Amino acid sequence: MKELHVGQKVWKEFMVMEETGRQYAEISQDKNPLHLDEGYAGNTRFGRRIAHGMLFGGYISGVIGMELPGEGTIYMKQELTFLRPVYYGDRVRVEIMVTELQQEKNRAVLSTNCYNQKGEQVIDGTALVKPRT
Repeated sequence: MKELHVGQKVWKEFMVMEETGRQYAEISQDKNPLHLDEGYAGNTRFGRRIAHGMLFGGYISGVIGMELPGEGTIYMKQELTFLRPVYYGDRVRVEIMVTELQQEKNRAVLSTNCYNQKGEQVIDGTALVKPRT
C-alpha cells in the first residue's frame, strides 16, 4: 500500500452498447423488459430502454482490479446509488479515487463514481478494498 495515496485517481470510459446489454442480460439472467424491450420501456418514466445498473458495478470492479489499486486487490464492500438512468449509446466515465487509507488493516476506501457524456453523475459509490501487499 506504500504506492497508494489519498487523492490518487484513475478513470476509464465505456460506450454503453446494446449488444453489451444483451450479453449482460444473458449472463446475469436479468431480462427485465426495461432493459431489452423498446415498446415496454417506452411506456415507462424513462421513455426508452436503460442499461442495467449493475453493469456499471462490473465496470467499476474492472477498473479497481486492473488499475487502482490494481491486480490482486480483494473487494470487501461496494455501495452504489443510482442517480440517473444510462441509455444505450451513452458514454460513461468510471472514476475511482482513494479517499482513505487504513494502513494498520491494509485497506483502502475508494470513491467509485460514474458520469455520463454530459458530465452528469449517474452513480455515486464507495468501495472498501484490500490492496495486494
